[in-house]
Amino acid sequence: MSAIQTVTMPESEFDTQWTAVEQRDASQDGSFVYAVKSTGVYCRPSCPSRRPRRENVLFFPAPATAERAGYRACLRCKPIGPAPQAKMVEQVCRHIEKTLDEPLRLATLAGKFEMSLWHLQRTFKRALGISPREYADSCRMRELKKELKKGEAVTAALYDAGFGSSSRLYESSNEKMGMTPRDYRNGAEGIVIGYITVQSPVGRMLVAATDKGICSVAFGDSEGKLLEELRAEYPAAKVQRSTAVLQRWVSALLLQMQGQRQDERLPLDVRATAFQRLVWNHLRTIPYGTTASYSEVARAIGLPKAVRAVARACATNPVAYTVPCHRVVRQGGEMGGYRWGIERKSALLKIEKQQTKNTEKARETAGNLRRLPRSCD
Repeated sequence: MSAIQTVTMPESEFDTQWTAVEQRDASQDGSFVYAVKSTGVYCRPSCPSRRPRRENVLFFPAPATAERAGYRACLRCKPIGPAPQAKMVEQVCRHIEKTLDEPLRLATLAGKFEMSLWHLQRTFKRALGISPREYADSCRMRELKKELKKGEAVTAALYDAGFGSSSRLYESSNEKMGMTPRDYRNGAEGIVIGYITVQSPVGRMLVAATDKGICSVAFGDSEGKLLEELRAEYPAAKVQRSTAVLQRWVSALLLQMQGQRQDERLPLDVRATAFQRLVWNHLRTIPYGTTASYSEVARAIGLPKAVRAVARACATNPVAYTVPCHRVVRQGGEMGGYRWGIERKSALLKIEKQQTKNTEKARETAGNLRRLPRSCD
């Protein structure tokens, strides 16, 4: 038997885990904890305490499993709670936000926070899903949108937002905004947005899209009201009915709601901050027929204190169901808010849970039939 044992983690991971402990790899904090049999203490992989002998180490997937095995938390690395790198990433974000008017030099940033360039990039991207440079671009784009909405000239808004040149601005805007800053300021003037409305299990549904992908999915009581809200978001765009182009995507959404097709990734063209995009990407991983709490989502994206920010990101989601914010509820299972009404949220969850039960029952019936003895001729 191996000298190193674990409760639920496979032996194939032992070497990787031990290497992380030897190197005090902070990027692995939160992935597992290790316990020392001779001291009765469990620690984070990055714990600065003296390294134990390998034969005295046990690996556990989480603090709770280590404590159930009789070990207590280390007082030095404090393995219960957010990993130390989460606080570091938050500090890096605040620094980036305060220096948007300066070029982002990763080497300088790494030096300021006393870490290697490689470690900065890896830890930051592990926590937020994007690089420090992408985060800075997202912050600049957010500030640019604010200035353009106020009617600022493009050139003035460009520099106020921290872009060093017009080429850098347009290089980013095509990807992040889907239109030029002048078009955005002018209410998407010249942009063609096709739409279609259909009856869904929870009322009238509007689906709208640019040539890049779906930009709006909304529920309401009437087509007129839904169309009014779409035009308010893009007041100068050419909004037109486009049944033929959108029919396939609408059909896919309706099939998802009915449980016949689960969470197909449809192309999206949505405006989002780095944080919104992080939250929305995670929401698309919540399985059909299940829910997660706002706090669980915050922990899953590595920012456990950002519960209210997660709730705001859900509330500002412009594409209902394709980004399933209806699957996020309050701790304890209460519905919480929903942009298109609590009744619709409750109805969508009820439909999904019932379809999941039906699918499980059908599989169970099929399994029982396969186990029946075959009749003899």
